[in-house]
Amino acid sequence: MGTDNVVFLEVLEWFDPTGKEIVQRLPEAGSGEIKFGAQLTVRESQAAVFFYQGKAYDAIGPGRHTLKTLNIPILTKVLSIPWGMTSPLRAEVYFVNMKTFADLRWGTRDPVAFKDSELGLIRLRAFGVFNFRVIQPVLFVNRLVGTQGKYSTRDIEAYLSRVIISRFNDHLGEHLDSILNLPGKYDELADGLVKRLEKDFSHFGMALTHLYIDSITPPPEVQKAIDDKSRLNVFDDLNKLIKMKAAMAMEKASEAEGGAANGLGMGMGFMMPGMFTEYIKSGGAGKSDMQSQPTQTCPDCKTPVAIDAKFCPHCGHQLLVFQQCHHCGKNLPPGAKFCSRCGNPVSEAPTEKICGKCGAANLPEAKFCNNCGEKIE
Repeated sequence: MGTDNVVFLEVLEWFDPTGKEIVQRLPEAGSGEIKFGAQLTVRESQAAVFFYQGKAYDAIGPGRHTLKTLNIPILTKVLSIPWGMTSPLRAEVYFVNMKTFADLRWGTRDPVAFKDSELGLIRLRAFGVFNFRVIQPVLFVNRLVGTQGKYSTRDIEAYLSRVIISRFNDHLGEHLDSILNLPGKYDELADGLVKRLEKDFSHFGMALTHLYIDSITPPPEVQKAIDDKSRLNVFDDLNKLIKMKAAMAMEKASEAEGGAANGLGMGMGFMMPGMFTEYIKSGGAGKSDMQSQPTQTCPDCKTPVAIDAKFCPHCGHQLLVFQQCHHCGKNLPPGAKFCSRCGNPVSEAPTEKICGKCGAANLPEAKFCNNCGEKIE
Protein backbone atom coordinates (compact mmCIF):
# COMPACT_ATOMS: atom_id res chain seq x y z
CA MET A 1 0.00 0.00 0.00
CA GLY A 2 1.00 3.64 -0.23
CA THR A 3 3.02 5.31 2.52
CA ASP A 4 3.10 9.01 3.40
CA ASN A 5 4.83 11.62 5.50
CA VAL A 6 1.67 12.59 7.46
CA VAL A 7 0.78 15.37 4.99
CA PHE A 8 1.53 14.08 1.48
CA LEU A 9 1.45 10.64 -0.09
CA GLU A 10 5.07 9.86 -1.06
CA VAL A 11 5.24 6.18 -2.06
CA LEU A 12 2.51 4.46 -4.07
CA GLU A 13 2.51 0.67 -4.43
CA TRP A 14 0.04 -2.18 -3.95
CA PHE A 15 0.15 -5.85 -2.99
CA ASP A 16 -2.83 -8.21 -3.24
CA PRO A 17 -2.74 -10.68 -0.32
CA THR A 18 -6.00 -12.41 -1.35
CA GLY A 19 -5.29 -13.14 -5.02
CA LYS A 20 -8.86 -12.09 -5.86
CA GLU A 21 -8.68 -8.28 -5.93
CA ILE A 22 -8.76 -6.75 -9.40
CA VAL A 23 -8.52 -3.03 -8.58
CA GLN A 24 -7.27 -1.02 -5.59
CA ARG A 25 -7.39 2.77 -5.34
CA LEU A 26 -4.73 4.92 -3.65
CA PRO A 27 -5.47 6.90 -1.56
CA GLU A 28 -8.09 4.40 -0.36
CA ALA A 29 -10.46 7.10 0.93
CA GLY A 30 -10.58 8.88 -2.44
CA SER A 31 -8.83 11.81 -4.07
CA GLY A 32 -5.84 12.88 -1.94
CA GLU A 33 -2.72 14.97 -1.92
CA ILE A 34 0.10 13.19 -3.72
CA LYS A 35 3.49 14.79 -3.23
CA PHE A 36 5.07 16.00 -6.45
CA GLY A 37 8.05 13.71 -6.98
CA ALA A 38 6.32 10.76 -5.28
CA GLN A 39 7.55 7.27 -6.15
CA LEU A 40 5.12 5.04 -8.04
CA THR A 41 6.08 1.35 -8.17
CA VAL A 42 4.14 -0.88 -10.58
CA ARG A 43 4.76 -4.65 -10.60
CA GLU A 44 4.97 -6.84 -13.70
CA SER A 45 1.43 -8.13 -13.17
CA GLN A 46 -0.05 -4.66 -12.65
CA ALA A 47 -0.95 -1.43 -14.41
CA ALA A 48 -1.57 1.94 -12.74
CA VAL A 49 -4.30 4.27 -14.06
CA PHE A 50 -3.66 7.89 -13.01
CA PHE A 51 -6.70 10.11 -12.42
CA TYR A 52 -6.44 13.87 -12.05
CA GLN A 53 -9.51 16.11 -11.53
CA GLY A 54 -11.76 13.13 -12.24
CA LYS A 55 -10.22 12.20 -15.62
CA ALA A 56 -7.97 9.26 -16.56
CA TYR A 57 -4.74 10.44 -18.18
CA ASP A 58 -2.62 7.33 -18.69
CA ALA A 59 -2.14 3.63 -17.94
CA ILE A 60 1.37 3.28 -16.50
CA GLY A 61 3.24 0.01 -17.05
CA PRO A 62 5.66 -1.94 -14.82
CA GLY A 63 8.62 -0.15 -13.25
CA ARG A 64 9.47 2.56 -10.75
CA HIS A 65 8.23 6.01 -11.78
CA THR A 66 8.84 9.46 -10.28
CA LEU A 67 5.84 11.73 -10.70
CA LYS A 68 7.79 14.66 -12.11
CA THR A 69 10.03 13.25 -14.84
CA LEU A 70 9.63 12.57 -18.52
CA ASN A 71 9.22 8.84 -18.06
CA ILE A 72 5.47 9.53 -17.79
CA PRO A 73 5.00 11.79 -20.86
CA ILE A 74 1.24 12.32 -20.65
CA LEU A 75 1.37 13.25 -16.97
CA THR A 76 4.30 15.66 -17.32
CA LYS A 77 2.37 18.20 -19.39
CA VAL A 78 -0.69 17.95 -17.13
CA LEU A 79 1.19 18.22 -13.85
CA SER A 80 3.50 21.09 -14.80
CA ILE A 81 0.72 23.61 -15.43
CA PRO A 82 -1.16 24.37 -12.17
CA TRP A 83 1.56 25.18 -9.61
CA GLY A 84 4.85 25.50 -11.46
CA MET A 85 5.86 21.95 -10.49
CA THR A 86 6.12 22.75 -6.79
CA SER A 87 2.76 21.98 -5.12
CA PRO A 88 1.04 18.71 -4.17
CA LEU A 89 -1.56 17.06 -6.43
CA ARG A 90 -5.18 16.28 -5.69
CA ALA A 91 -5.29 13.00 -7.54
CA GLU A 92 -5.70 9.22 -7.23
CA VAL A 93 -4.11 6.12 -8.73
CA TYR A 94 -6.05 2.94 -9.51
CA PHE A 95 -3.83 -0.15 -9.43
CA VAL A 96 -5.22 -2.81 -11.80
CA ASN A 97 -4.26 -6.47 -11.41
CA MET A 98 -3.41 -7.71 -14.93
CA LYS A 99 -2.91 -11.37 -14.03
CA THR A 100 -5.22 -14.18 -15.16
CA PHE A 101 -7.98 -14.82 -12.63
CA ALA A 102 -8.65 -18.55 -12.72
CA ASP A 103 -11.29 -21.02 -11.53
CA LEU A 104 -14.30 -18.69 -11.50
CA ARG A 105 -17.61 -20.52 -11.59
CA TRP A 106 -20.42 -20.09 -14.09
CA GLY A 107 -23.71 -21.93 -14.14
CA THR A 108 -27.46 -21.76 -14.49
CA ARG A 109 -29.30 -20.44 -11.46
CA ASP A 110 -32.54 -21.54 -13.13
CA PRO A 111 -32.75 -24.14 -15.94
CA VAL A 112 -32.65 -22.63 -19.44
CA ALA A 113 -35.07 -23.68 -22.16
CA PHE A 114 -33.73 -25.70 -25.12
CA LYS A 115 -35.79 -26.83 -28.10
CA ASP A 116 -34.58 -30.38 -28.78
CA SER A 117 -35.28 -31.77 -32.27
CA GLU A 118 -36.16 -35.22 -30.86
CA LEU A 119 -37.29 -34.66 -27.28
CA GLY A 120 -39.12 -31.36 -27.71
CA LEU A 121 -38.83 -28.43 -25.31
CA ILE A 122 -36.66 -29.36 -22.32
CA ARG A 123 -34.86 -27.38 -19.63
CA LEU A 124 -31.13 -27.81 -19.14
CA ARG A 125 -28.70 -26.99 -16.39
CA ALA A 126 -25.09 -26.22 -17.28
CA PHE A 127 -22.03 -25.59 -15.10
CA GLY A 128 -18.35 -24.91 -15.61
CA VAL A 129 -15.37 -22.69 -14.86
CA PHE A 130 -13.71 -19.82 -16.71
CA ASN A 131 -10.57 -17.66 -16.56
CA PHE A 132 -10.29 -14.01 -17.53
CA ARG A 133 -7.84 -11.12 -17.40
CA VAL A 134 -7.96 -7.34 -17.80
CA ILE A 135 -6.38 -6.14 -21.06
CA GLN A 136 -7.59 -2.50 -21.15
CA PRO A 137 -7.17 -1.09 -17.61
CA VAL A 138 -8.54 2.41 -18.34
CA LEU A 139 -11.70 1.06 -20.00
CA PHE A 140 -12.18 -1.47 -17.19
CA VAL A 141 -11.96 1.21 -14.48
CA ASN A 142 -14.23 3.63 -16.34
CA ARG A 143 -16.95 1.10 -17.21
CA LEU A 144 -17.05 -1.31 -14.27
CA VAL A 145 -15.16 -0.02 -11.26
CA GLY A 146 -16.28 3.60 -11.29
CA THR A 147 -15.51 5.31 -7.99
CA GLN A 148 -15.21 2.16 -5.87
CA GLY A 149 -12.05 1.95 -3.83
CA LYS A 150 -11.78 -1.82 -4.21
CA TYR A 151 -13.05 -4.22 -6.86
CA SER A 152 -12.68 -8.00 -6.66
CA THR A 153 -13.77 -11.11 -8.55
CA ARG A 154 -16.81 -11.53 -6.31
CA ASP A 155 -18.10 -8.14 -7.56
CA ILE A 156 -18.19 -9.30 -11.17
CA GLU A 157 -18.44 -13.11 -11.15
CA ALA A 158 -22.26 -13.23 -10.97
CA TYR A 159 -22.69 -10.80 -13.89
CA LEU A 160 -20.14 -12.59 -16.10
CA SER A 161 -21.86 -15.90 -15.31
CA ARG A 162 -25.18 -14.45 -16.51
CA VAL A 163 -23.57 -13.24 -19.75
CA ILE A 164 -21.97 -16.65 -20.35
CA ILE A 165 -25.28 -18.46 -19.80
CA SER A 166 -27.13 -16.17 -22.21
CA ARG A 167 -24.55 -16.65 -24.98
CA PHE A 168 -24.34 -20.38 -24.17
CA ASN A 169 -28.08 -20.69 -24.79
CA ASP A 170 -27.71 -19.00 -28.19
CA HIS A 171 -24.68 -21.11 -29.10
CA LEU A 172 -26.38 -24.34 -28.07
CA GLY A 173 -29.48 -23.48 -30.11
CA GLU A 174 -27.40 -22.87 -33.24
CA HIS A 175 -24.90 -25.76 -33.00
CA LEU A 176 -26.77 -28.63 -31.34
CA ASP A 177 -29.97 -30.19 -32.64
CA SER A 178 -30.45 -32.76 -29.85
CA ILE A 179 -28.80 -33.47 -26.51
CA LEU A 180 -28.60 -37.09 -27.67
CA ASN A 181 -25.63 -35.90 -29.77
CA LEU A 182 -24.02 -34.06 -26.85
CA PRO A 183 -21.36 -36.60 -25.72
CA GLY A 184 -17.94 -35.69 -27.07
CA LYS A 185 -18.93 -32.11 -28.00
CA TYR A 186 -18.04 -30.33 -24.76
CA ASP A 187 -14.67 -29.04 -26.02
CA GLU A 188 -16.14 -27.97 -29.36
CA LEU A 189 -18.97 -26.08 -27.65
CA ALA A 190 -16.57 -24.45 -25.17
CA ASP A 191 -14.23 -23.22 -27.94
CA GLY A 192 -17.13 -21.76 -29.91
CA LEU A 193 -18.52 -20.11 -26.79
CA VAL A 194 -15.18 -18.39 -26.07
CA LYS A 195 -15.19 -16.84 -29.55
CA ARG A 196 -18.81 -15.78 -29.14
CA LEU A 197 -18.07 -14.04 -25.82
CA GLU A 198 -15.02 -12.16 -27.09
CA LYS A 199 -17.03 -9.03 -27.95
CA ASP A 200 -18.96 -9.04 -24.64
CA PHE A 201 -15.78 -9.16 -22.59
CA SER A 202 -13.91 -6.62 -24.75
CA HIS A 203 -16.62 -4.00 -24.06
CA PHE A 204 -15.34 -3.90 -20.49
CA GLY A 205 -11.62 -4.14 -21.27
CA MET A 206 -11.40 -7.86 -20.45
CA ALA A 207 -10.47 -11.04 -22.29
CA LEU A 208 -11.91 -14.52 -21.67
CA THR A 209 -8.78 -16.69 -21.74
CA HIS A 210 -10.32 -20.13 -21.06
CA LEU A 211 -13.77 -21.61 -20.54
CA TYR A 212 -14.60 -25.20 -19.55
CA ILE A 213 -17.96 -26.98 -19.48
CA ASP A 214 -18.22 -29.38 -16.55
CA SER A 215 -21.73 -30.66 -17.19
CA ILE A 216 -24.92 -30.12 -19.19
CA THR A 217 -27.76 -32.00 -17.51
CA PRO A 218 -31.43 -32.40 -18.51
CA PRO A 219 -34.24 -33.11 -16.00
CA PRO A 220 -34.39 -36.62 -14.42
CA GLU A 221 -37.26 -37.78 -16.65
CA VAL A 222 -35.31 -36.84 -19.79
CA GLN A 223 -32.21 -38.62 -18.46
CA LYS A 224 -34.31 -41.76 -17.97
CA ALA A 225 -35.56 -41.52 -21.59
CA ILE A 226 -31.96 -41.24 -22.81
CA ASP A 227 -30.95 -44.28 -20.76
CA ASP A 228 -33.83 -46.27 -22.25
CA LYS A 229 -32.75 -45.30 -25.76
CA SER A 230 -29.19 -46.36 -24.97
CA ARG A 231 -30.39 -49.80 -23.90
CA LEU A 232 -32.28 -50.17 -27.19
CA ASN A 233 -29.13 -49.28 -29.10
CA VAL A 234 -27.29 -52.04 -27.24
CA PHE A 235 -29.80 -54.62 -28.46
CA ASP A 236 -29.69 -53.20 -31.99
CA ASP A 237 -25.90 -53.61 -32.03
CA LEU A 238 -25.94 -57.11 -30.58
CA ASN A 239 -25.18 -58.62 -33.99
CA LYS A 240 -22.09 -56.39 -34.33
CA LEU A 241 -20.95 -57.44 -30.86
CA ILE A 242 -21.15 -61.14 -31.78
CA LYS A 243 -19.11 -60.53 -34.94
CA MET A 244 -16.47 -58.63 -32.97
CA LYS A 245 -16.14 -61.46 -30.44
CA ALA A 246 -15.69 -63.96 -33.29
CA ALA A 247 -12.94 -61.82 -34.84
CA MET A 248 -11.14 -61.62 -31.49
CA ALA A 249 -11.30 -65.40 -31.13
CA MET A 250 -9.77 -65.83 -34.61
CA GLU A 251 -6.97 -63.42 -33.70
CA LYS A 252 -6.09 -65.38 -30.57
CA ALA A 253 -6.07 -68.62 -32.57
CA SER A 254 -3.67 -67.17 -35.15
CA GLU A 255 -1.35 -65.96 -32.37
CA ALA A 256 -1.23 -69.48 -30.91
CA GLU A 257 -0.32 -71.01 -34.29
CA GLY A 258 2.11 -68.33 -35.50
CA GLY A 259 4.23 -68.11 -32.36
CA ALA A 260 5.45 -65.25 -30.26
CA ALA A 261 7.10 -63.34 -33.13
CA ASN A 262 3.94 -63.14 -35.20
CA GLY A 263 1.94 -62.19 -32.12
CA LEU A 264 4.41 -59.39 -31.33
CA GLY A 265 4.19 -58.07 -34.88
CA MET A 266 0.41 -58.06 -34.79
CA GLY A 267 0.44 -56.36 -31.39
CA MET A 268 2.73 -53.60 -32.70
CA GLY A 269 0.42 -53.20 -35.68
CA PHE A 270 -2.46 -52.48 -33.34
CA MET A 271 -0.36 -50.15 -31.15
CA MET A 272 1.08 -47.89 -33.88
CA PRO A 273 -2.15 -46.05 -34.81
CA GLY A 274 -2.71 -45.24 -31.14
CA MET A 275 0.87 -43.96 -30.78
CA PHE A 276 0.52 -41.67 -33.78
CA THR A 277 -2.85 -40.43 -32.51
CA GLU A 278 -1.37 -39.47 -29.14
CA TYR A 279 1.53 -37.72 -30.89
CA ILE A 280 -0.86 -35.65 -33.01
CA LYS A 281 -3.03 -34.77 -29.99
CA SER A 282 0.01 -33.54 -28.07
CA GLY A 283 0.89 -31.27 -30.99
CA GLY A 284 4.26 -32.90 -31.68
CA ALA A 285 7.55 -31.99 -30.08
CA GLY A 286 9.14 -28.60 -29.78
CA LYS A 287 6.29 -26.10 -29.63
CA SER A 288 7.53 -22.53 -29.71
CA ASP A 289 7.49 -20.65 -26.41
CA MET A 290 6.25 -17.58 -28.30
CA GLN A 291 2.82 -19.22 -28.69
CA SER A 292 2.28 -19.12 -24.93
CA GLN A 293 3.07 -15.42 -24.58
CA PRO A 294 -0.07 -13.27 -24.08
CA THR A 295 -1.02 -11.05 -27.02
CA GLN A 296 -3.85 -8.79 -28.06
CA THR A 297 -5.31 -8.14 -31.51
CA CYS A 298 -5.30 -4.71 -33.12
CA PRO A 299 -8.99 -3.76 -33.65
CA ASP A 300 -8.12 -2.01 -36.93
CA CYS A 301 -5.74 -4.33 -38.85
CA LYS A 302 -6.37 -7.52 -36.77
CA THR A 303 -2.63 -8.15 -36.31
CA PRO A 304 -1.46 -9.78 -33.02
CA VAL A 305 0.67 -7.37 -30.96
CA ALA A 306 2.23 -7.41 -27.49
CA ILE A 307 -0.22 -7.20 -24.60
CA ASP A 308 1.45 -4.08 -23.15
CA ALA A 309 1.62 -2.15 -26.46
CA LYS A 310 -0.24 1.17 -26.59
CA PHE A 311 -0.04 1.60 -30.38
CA CYS A 312 -0.10 -1.02 -33.15
CA PRO A 313 3.41 -1.30 -34.71
CA HIS A 314 1.82 -2.26 -38.07
CA CYS A 315 -0.86 0.39 -38.63
CA GLY A 316 -0.35 2.87 -35.76
CA HIS A 317 -3.86 2.37 -34.32
CA GLN A 318 -4.15 3.36 -30.63
CA LEU A 319 -4.57 0.25 -28.47
CA LEU A 320 -5.09 1.90 -25.09
CA VAL A 321 -8.88 2.25 -24.95
CA PHE A 322 -10.50 5.00 -22.88
CA GLN A 323 -14.10 4.24 -23.90
CA GLN A 324 -16.01 2.24 -26.51
CA CYS A 325 -19.31 2.68 -28.30
CA HIS A 326 -21.96 0.41 -26.73
CA HIS A 327 -23.51 -0.25 -30.15
CA CYS A 328 -20.64 -0.98 -32.58
CA GLY A 329 -17.57 -1.32 -30.31
CA LYS A 330 -15.65 1.57 -31.92
CA ASN A 331 -12.73 2.87 -29.79
CA LEU A 332 -13.49 6.49 -28.89
CA PRO A 333 -11.30 9.36 -27.66
CA PRO A 334 -11.80 10.79 -24.14
CA GLY A 335 -14.74 13.18 -23.93
CA ALA A 336 -16.51 11.93 -27.09
CA LYS A 337 -20.29 12.33 -26.96
CA PHE A 338 -21.18 10.57 -30.24
CA CYS A 339 -19.67 7.58 -32.00
CA SER A 340 -17.67 8.48 -35.12
CA ARG A 341 -18.68 5.19 -36.79
CA CYS A 342 -22.40 4.67 -36.09
CA GLY A 343 -23.41 8.13 -34.78
CA ASN A 344 -25.15 6.84 -31.63
CA PRO A 345 -24.75 8.75 -28.35
CA VAL A 346 -21.91 7.35 -26.24
CA SER A 347 -23.98 7.40 -23.04
CA GLU A 348 -26.85 5.46 -24.61
CA ALA A 349 -26.47 1.74 -23.81
CA PRO A 350 -28.30 -0.91 -25.91
CA THR A 351 -31.57 -2.09 -24.41
CA GLU A 352 -32.43 -5.65 -23.43
CA LYS A 353 -34.24 -7.87 -25.93
CA ILE A 354 -37.80 -8.83 -25.01
CA CYS A 355 -39.06 -12.23 -26.13
CA GLY A 356 -42.19 -11.82 -28.26
CA LYS A 357 -43.70 -15.08 -26.99
CA CYS A 358 -43.24 -15.04 -23.19
CA GLY A 359 -42.15 -11.42 -22.57
CA ALA A 360 -38.92 -12.35 -20.74
CA ALA A 361 -35.99 -9.91 -20.84
CA ASN A 362 -32.73 -11.13 -22.40
CA LEU A 363 -29.30 -9.61 -22.95
CA PRO A 364 -28.75 -7.38 -26.01
CA GLU A 365 -27.98 -9.38 -29.17
CA ALA A 366 -29.52 -12.55 -27.65
CA LYS A 367 -30.93 -14.89 -30.32
CA PHE A 368 -32.79 -17.45 -28.18
CA CYS A 369 -34.94 -16.75 -25.12
CA ASN A 370 -33.55 -18.08 -21.85
CA ASN A 371 -37.06 -18.61 -20.52
CA CYS A 372 -38.95 -20.37 -23.33
CA GLY A 373 -36.20 -21.32 -25.81
CA GLU A 374 -37.93 -19.66 -28.77
CA LYS A 375 -35.88 -17.72 -31.31
CA ILE A 376 -36.03 -13.97 -30.77
CA GLU A 377 -36.81 -12.08 -33.96
